[in-house]
Amino acid sequence: MPTLLQALIQAQSCGLDRLDAQMLLLHALGRPPQQRAWLLAHDGDALPAAAQSILNDGVQRRASGEPLAYITGHKEFFGLDLIVDARVLVPRPDTETLVEWALDVLPANKLIAEPARVLDLGTGSGAIALALKATRAELQVSAIDVSEDALAAARENARRLQLDINFQQGSWLSGVQEKFHAIVANPPYIAAHDPHLVALRHEPAQALSSGADGLQDIRQIVVNASARLHSGGWLLIEHGFDQAESVRQLLCQAGFASIQSRHDLNGIERCSGGRTAKNH
Repeated sequence: MPTLLQALIQAQSCGLDRLDAQMLLLHALGRPPQQRAWLLAHDGDALPAAAQSILNDGVQRRASGEPLAYITGHKEFFGLDLIVDARVLVPRPDTETLVEWALDVLPANKLIAEPARVLDLGTGSGAIALALKATRAELQVSAIDVSEDALAAARENARRLQLDINFQQGSWLSGVQEKFHAIVANPPYIAAHDPHLVALRHEPAQALSSGADGLQDIRQIVVNASARLHSGGWLLIEHGFDQAESVRQLLCQAGFASIQSRHDLNGIERCSGGRTAKNH
């Protein structure tokens, strides 16, 4: 029976980096991902046979390119523990930039007559909507996704986290009648033939690629968003690393004002947005 240290070394010999090996070992042992220090303190402990079997399966799946979050079933986002699987994209740290921007622009209750309303388009696991609601409980948060499977995952996360989100099935803004103080979206933005899609083959393709230039869905959102925003309301969109200028141009053509972009943790222009005219 191998020790925990030997199990880690074996996992890394299969091509995994040290952090992934540690996360998979903690998962196999039924321990939370925050206990990496525990692994170091117990590296001489024997690995139980049942945990060895779970670890072997996880190592094989990770070595084939499957996301770690799908294997463990969990992903942290904005301090929330989300359940994720192949029905939804794995939430990325870069997307926290979008959440922070939305929190900055959504009006406080004392400034408006009604609770601020925000709509999350293409919610997937519910990550953005849930992060907004968890941070500011007074917000009225709605979330839309075209995939019923994704909505089931998002509703499951909302139940676990005891957060009240209005989930709806739909394609972007089609059928939406209400108006919002902000609309946020992390739509598909990878070009259909981009070679990066190969590395993302385990994640739902319809949530990744968007036409020949990756901007097909963003165009549709930008053209239709102003009619669903209050005067001075914001549209905020996450996009690809090289799409900021194109998205700003689309926002300008659609009549948005205060158009700008925000950088992610790597200094890349990751999100772009604008607001409707005050007399809208």
